[in-house]
Amino acid sequence: MLKGVIHIHSTYSDGEFTLRDLREVYLDAGCSFAFMTDHAEAFDTAKLDRYLTECESLSDEKFRFIAGLEFECERRMHVLGLGAPLLAGTTDPQRVIRHIKNCGGLSVIAHPMDSMFEWIESFDSLPDGIETWNSKYDGRYAPRPGTFRLLNKLQERREGMLAFYGQDMHWRNQYRGLFNIVEGDVEGETLSREALLSSIGKGRYTAEKDSLHLPSNGRLPRAVLDSFAIAHARSTRRRGWIKTTKRALDRVGVRVPASVKARLRRIF
Repeated sequence: MLKGVIHIHSTYSDGEFTLRDLREVYLDAGCSFAFMTDHAEAFDTAKLDRYLTECESLSDEKFRFIAGLEFECERRMHVLGLGAPLLAGTTDPQRVIRHIKNCGGLSVIAHPMDSMFEWIESFDSLPDGIETWNSKYDGRYAPRPGTFRLLNKLQERREGMLAFYGQDMHWRNQYRGLFNIVEGDVEGETLSREALLSSIGKGRYTAEKDSLHLPSNGRLPRAVLDSFAIAHARSTRRRGWIKTTKRALDRVGVRVPASVKARLRRIF
């Protein structure tokens, strides 16, 4: 089995870690791969070439970067292009999804807002998957049950559509305990973009967070979804209280110490 992470940002866009930093961070966490998804809007052709070159130069038999992009689309929708590091030239999400397919990558609608669900259901071009848990947007304790219900509804139209579990890594002190475990006997195999994309695309993985294991098809018992709803609501209230408190302090000119903000990012 191989342990790795999905939805990672570096200093090439708005992340705080360099690629070299990320390699060390995730090697220390026992990972063998990272699907990079820096924001497409941060790149021109020359910068993209440097990005691809560095991802490749920092990859070896111990660790593999799979270069990709996160595309900002209309109505604030974001689409991950796993293994698709080519600029799309469009903000239409369905055209972006087709672009990613043409690049040989996997398309994933990232952290979809609840208000987008009906719009996504109307798409003719469906993605390879939905990011059902984004530990930056949803918090570390539980995902939103609604994203799983959206996925299950879309699976009626596209069999084999997948649930993706992303860290959305940006900050040095961000929580990073959500991993993806690629299944199967991979001892002695060379880490390659093609092999990892193939395994992920076939759903040969599970998500792991502490003692929790989540399937690639996103099909969960009702009791689990109900427990997620309770935990997510509790986490949302806490995060909301923190944001309200910060805004109030900002209005009176009180700055929250960086060490406190860093600690809260690790907790929530």
